[in-house]
Amino acid sequence: MLGKKENLLETIRGGHPDRLVKQFEGTAMLPGDPVNFYVRGDRHPGMEPKYDLWGSRILWPAGEPGAIPDSSYKVITDVASWRDFVKVPDLIANCSAEALWEPYLERAAKVDRSENLLMMFAPTGIFERFHFLMGFEDTLCNFLLEPEAMADLAMAIGEYRYNGYRLMVENVHPDALLSHDDWGSKSSLFVPPESWREIMLPAYRKGYDYLFEHGVIIIHHSDSFCEPIIEDMVDLHISIWQGVLPQNDIVKLQKQLAGRMVLSGGIDAAIVDRADSTEEEIRAETRRACMTYGPGGGFIPCLTYGGPGAIFPGVDEIIDDEIGRCSEELFG
Repeated sequence: MLGKKENLLETIRGGHPDRLVKQFEGTAMLPGDPVNFYVRGDRHPGMEPKYDLWGSRILWPAGEPGAIPDSSYKVITDVASWRDFVKVPDLIANCSAEALWEPYLERAAKVDRSENLLMMFAPTGIFERFHFLMGFEDTLCNFLLEPEAMADLAMAIGEYRYNGYRLMVENVHPDALLSHDDWGSKSSLFVPPESWREIMLPAYRKGYDYLFEHGVIIIHHSDSFCEPIIEDMVDLHISIWQGVLPQNDIVKLQKQLAGRMVLSGGIDAAIVDRADSTEEEIRAETRRACMTYGPGGGFIPCLTYGGPGAIFPGVDEIIDDEIGRCSEELFG
């Protein structure tokens, strides 16, 4: 029987895994590095509104599963003059000191990397940064009305993220990076594929090329409908698309990809992760995903959230147990 890490790597390589990976099994997610803490600060449920170093006002009401930008507050009111409103945080100048990394490296040293991929975290991707800075409506309008300015801002955000990747690799050299950017809704991309390729793709190229060249497995989270750009995601060296909603034609994509990128998701959180979800519902939806997509290979059954853990207690344990049962039937 393969270890957790090796089974995950065999799944990524299109090799011979001996069972389905259970969600984030085989990874050890280690947030809280100096890059993210410098820009985001300490975030927690029930906190007072605070501003990140991009100027966005961040809210995390008590009882909510995560922090959100204050949509009523806009940093950028005219994207054509975005440099008048935004000062890009200088990660190299402020996050390079060895002393800043020592506490994080102590935590990283405790990860058993023979059994888990050490996975670092890169939240708030380029599209998400857009709507953090100017609101969702202005973001969508500016893709159509101000494409040159949006492309310029995208490249600046992409360079900022590239600098963050460099610091992570030079100080820690993680095995994997979980990078966040939601690119669509349940039924479509937020912008036409041509606009995404014109503005978003070039801004991701440098950073993702760097990670690939340094042997870091890129896990990109986007709990969205991304079928129209699936080949672009492969071209960006994304090894795992995490958050694949079942609204995507996963079976079709598995055939198209033929092992070139793993699809992680497929379990409908609206069914399994509610206060009133029953064990029968959770098992039935997990089984549907495993038995529908598992035979096609290159698939990891998983909730479509951007990190380990369900919202409601007990859900993950049932999901993982059902994945194990399905693995026995699929793999023997």
